[in-house]
Amino acid sequence: MSSATAFLHKPWVRWTGVALIVVAMIVLPLLLPELANTTLARIGVFAVAVLGLNVVMGYTGQVSLGQIFFLGLGAYVTAYGVEQGWNIVLVFVLACIIPAVTGLLVALAAARLGGLAIAMVTIALPIVGVPLAKRLSDFTGGSQGISARFTDAPEWTGLYNDQWQLYIVLLIGGISFLLTRNLVRGKYGRAFAIVKGNEAVASSMGISPYRYKVLAFTVASLLGGVSGFLYMVVIEYTSPETLNFGHSITLVASMVIGGAGSIIGSLLGGAYYVLAPQLTNLVDPGLTAVLQGAILLVVLFILPGGLVSLPRLWRRRGGGHTGGTAAARAAASTPSSAGAQGADVSIPPPTESQERQDT
Repeated sequence: MSSATAFLHKPWVRWTGVALIVVAMIVLPLLLPELANTTLARIGVFAVAVLGLNVVMGYTGQVSLGQIFFLGLGAYVTAYGVEQGWNIVLVFVLACIIPAVTGLLVALAAARLGGLAIAMVTIALPIVGVPLAKRLSDFTGGSQGISARFTDAPEWTGLYNDQWQLYIVLLIGGISFLLTRNLVRGKYGRAFAIVKGNEAVASSMGISPYRYKVLAFTVASLLGGVSGFLYMVVIEYTSPETLNFGHSITLVASMVIGGAGSIIGSLLGGAYYVLAPQLTNLVDPGLTAVLQGAILLVVLFILPGGLVSLPRLWRRRGGGHTGGTAAARAAASTPSSAGAQGADVSIPPPTESQERQDT
């Protein structure tokens, strides 16, 4: 480990970085113009959606092409609850629980069938969701959609609406990212990784692939519901177009471009989802889809790990130019270094016969 890396891993350095991020999240909404606040809030909305997709695809290795359905479902539940005058905390809870239960039921039915079957089922979700949203007009507003304005800044805050909305997104989105990070870095995350690597090995270790597939899909659906609630916080309107299958494909592309199996990659994916169409429209509105496809191909060829792998690629190329010192190369070849690199490999205990030979 280099001295710079060791320095960054010191507890006080990490906590200082966390404190600076928190201060920036508090101060920036007060300094930025309305357009910047709205753009950042929209990035936060879709970053949470990409985060959910990352749990099921990036960390567990399952194919899900219907994440936009859960975002839309959460948005519709939020809009309907606000229209009915329900308590906003209850609305938020329902916007999380209803998509999560729906995802659980879908996963229970499809997880035993394998990756391709799950993909087909998830493709059907937004395809069925669009006409369903049009027909259930008493709840969804039909083709006209439904609006709900409930996030105007309270007078006692002295904030503008865009600042208040960004604070809500930062708070709920930040908690979502923190909880998901703890999930994927704990025992469940290790089980997800084993299931992703080899289901037969997972079963031999007592890890049920079916159980963890269902869990991952349920968590992804819940995060989709959270992003749907935040969608109504920022956009304040939803319609059957929200459930369009094309948006779901764009979410998958955003996850790949940001970085699959990465928390930071989910943030980058949300930024891509919001900013890429704006940038391509500036070039040529008629070529938006073509340019976004070209961006996806370029990233896949140059950065297969997504934008999040760019610093690692940069360090690798820098190391390639310098060639490393002779001491570093010698240290890399020593048994202690090899043991550090292979720390994940467990050494079996000696057998009874070996212990007798030793004695």
